[in-house]
Amino acid sequence: MRHLLAYLALRLALGILGLLSAKTARRLGRWGGKIWHLFDGGRREMARRHMARILGPGKDPRAAAVEVMESYGRYFAEALWVDASKAPEILDATEVHGLDALLAARDTGKGMILALPHMGNWEVAAPVAVINHIPIVAVAERLANERITDWFTELRAEFGIEVVLATGRAEVMRRLESALHDNKAVALLSDRDIKGRGVEVEFFGEMTTLPPGPATLALRTNAPLFPVATYFTEQGYRATVRPALEVPEGGSRSERVQRLTQELAAEMEKLIMEAPTQWHLVQPNWPSDRD
Repeated sequence: MRHLLAYLALRLALGILGLLSAKTARRLGRWGGKIWHLFDGGRREMARRHMARILGPGKDPRAAAVEVMESYGRYFAEALWVDASKAPEILDATEVHGLDALLAARDTGKGMILALPHMGNWEVAAPVAVINHIPIVAVAERLANERITDWFTELRAEFGIEVVLATGRAEVMRRLESALHDNKAVALLSDRDIKGRGVEVEFFGEMTTLPPGPATLALRTNAPLFPVATYFTEQGYRATVRPALEVPEGGSRSERVQRLTQELAAEMEKLIMEAPTQWHLVQPNWPSDRD
């Protein structure tokens, strides 16, 4: 019953927000994020810790943490506001830097890997990809509430995103390799190692682990690995595509995965520093956070 009520509540929120203008939905989301910041002490503390780590001394992480939660609120409001009918509006409000590199990769026929941090609204890249004939495949966690999992999967399919549910690492890798073989783009959020069994790298001056999936896929398939981020702008969105990373030569497979993941971490640092308060990572991400 609890799962059914949660599902119905989300459907109601979608119905209400979907009737609003994009500007109004964003404003409500930012206010919701501000309230969320007041009442969720755990995420507030993580946002402060991450902002202090990124911004360095002399900056106020408390004010930055408020902006993080406001931006996160905008993301959730847009996630409920958006549907396939909004794609033309999103395209009109989106600018893309580096699209030529993706088009060139599409034309080689090897597929491509898009490694993203949790920046802005990373799902708005889907209409840009679809209109340029680049099918998008993304991995999502299976939620405890199966109704919500199925519903979000269907929504993203309508929006142009094929979702692969994380049912097991070997099965997921097989499906992603198959997608790359079919010249699709595999989009992977790459700045958080949920299970804590990833590759050790230095990230913003402190050692942590990041998921090995992007580097492993690049080595197995020879598909180009692009660091990518999407950002909020006042009226819409901006997407940035960094040049594809060079695959390291020499050493064992695990050593090459580690070196490539470290290169990706350095690229994600640059992408995050373009708009630090749009980085929606408010969970422990370094060992010191968990301690």
